[in-house]
Amino acid sequence: MSKSRNYYTKEFKHKAVELSYAKGSIERTCKDLGISISSLSRWRKELKQYGKNSFPGKGNLKLTDQEREILELKRKLKDAELERDILKKAVSIFSKSDKRNIDL
Repeated sequence: MSKSRNYYTKEFKHKAVELSYAKGSIERTCKDLGISISSLSRWRKELKQYGKNSFPGKGNLKLTDQEREILELKRKLKDAELERDILKKAVSIFSKSDKRNIDL
């Protein structure tokens, strides 16, 4: 028989970490909340490392603010390069059609 997995909300995790720091004892907090010590320790570590970007949910990346900014800038650069390439092709097409009109 498999053990069902508990899922906790982002808010619950934040409050549990805050409570553990307020009480000063991970063991006591875990006992009061009914969670494992390893889970709370991992949450504390993650919150310390990623801050407000902690606990993003299933399938989402945990990123620091700088990593998130880098990803956003890379997306913007890719969009700008795509626009540039489209404009180059358009200029090429229009310049060819202008030459044909002059030759006629």
